[in-house]
Amino acid sequence: MSTRRGTALVTGASSGIGAAYARRLAGRGLDTVLVARRADRLEDLARRLRAETATAPEPLVADLSEPADLARVAERAAGDDIGFLLNNAGINGYGPFAGLELELMAKVLGVNVVALTALTRAAVPAMLERGHGTVVNVASQLAFAGALPPGPLPERAVYGGTKGYVVTFTRTLAAELAGTPLRVQVLCPGLTATEFHRSRGDAPVPGREESVHEDGGAPVDRVVDASLAALETDQVVCVPGLRDPAPLARLAEAELAVRTGAAPE
Repeated sequence: MSTRRGTALVTGASSGIGAAYARRLAGRGLDTVLVARRADRLEDLARRLRAETATAPEPLVADLSEPADLARVAERAAGDDIGFLLNNAGINGYGPFAGLELELMAKVLGVNVVALTALTRAAVPAMLERGHGTVVNVASQLAFAGALPPGPLPERAVYGGTKGYVVTFTRTLAAELAGTPLRVQVLCPGLTATEFHRSRGDAPVPGREESVHEDGGAPVDRVVDASLAALETDQVVCVPGLRDPAPLARLAEAELAVRTGAAPE
């Protein structure tokens, strides 16, 4: 992938897809702003990137569910050096909806929806003014799970709803920005070998070393590979592991049929 040297802002950079994506972008010469809640993890990653890539990583400790922290990160995302935005931060809040704690529900919505939207809004105007830029929003295949019952899928009404928003928001934004130099993608990984399922999101997973949840999943580098390859061909919706794009085409056709079929006579 050809990228102009600049700065990439990566949220959820302390582990998993975020950390792997940051390493890949730094390896291609981009400086990075590394955003997450765990200062020790960010410092470790920044130290590694400095040593291995000779880039200038910038740790930015923030809880994106907190308005003051989100405002600080949004200000940085609006900087004239930000050429790549990866909205990867996300928490799950899994559990029965009727028993979901209101505080945790607000945090899931705040990180997965509000922060992602606010940071995109912060970054896009400057990208348009400069005439180049990339936004990748991380959703999930659970955005398409809909009425599929839990077991083996998690109880996920709020999480699935937020990821459905990310898919719709990103696709609609991409259509709005068609004809501009910006690239916009929604990345929809399935189960990935990270520590995501080791926390519901109310608190980060403890410890300085990355770990993997017991559920396993695809290697994070495979997810990053898929995203970068899809950017090369301007694919808006990237579903790692989906070899035949026909289901996505049928989804768009079904949406059109619903809209036209529901039109007033």
